[in-house]
Amino acid sequence: MRIRTLIAAAFAALACALPATAQTTPEQEVRAVVDRMFNGMRAGDSTAVRAVFHPQARLQSVVARGDSVAVMTEPVDGFVQAVGAPHEQVWDERISNVEIRVDGEMATAWMNYAFHLGDRFSHCGVNAFQFVRTARGWQVVQIIDTRRRQCGTAAI
Repeated sequence: MRIRTLIAAAFAALACALPATAQTTPEQEVRAVVDRMFNGMRAGDSTAVRAVFHPQARLQSVVARGDSVAVMTEPVDGFVQAVGAPHEQVWDERISNVEIRVDGEMATAWMNYAFHLGDRFSHCGVNAFQFVRTARGWQVVQIIDTRRRQCGTAAI
């Protein structure tokens, strides 16, 4: 009986001494992709930015002018090239109020943003990212955003 108690105590001590393996949730994985893209933008790292996109991804912006609303589509490759091109100011897209929803192999991330060129505020709005989980992990298949100059509390 004493040996069983010692063995049980040894296993308990061993279990406490081993570090717990942290598992990430799909929501955390999606958030990591969002962060990689914006960190890549700030660094001017087109390779890092390109890596988050699915080959069939697209970028869109909702543009409201007066009473009309249009949707502009920009090629991902053009955006990636612009990120990697030399520019004097850091492209700093500051995000807040990030909401992530996951359903199996699909996810959405909705967030407020304020875009700054260096220290100068440029514009703000909302980003809606769509993701799909592939063999390479979560990839962005679409980003659609709104853009405006007046932001209220959304300007971070």
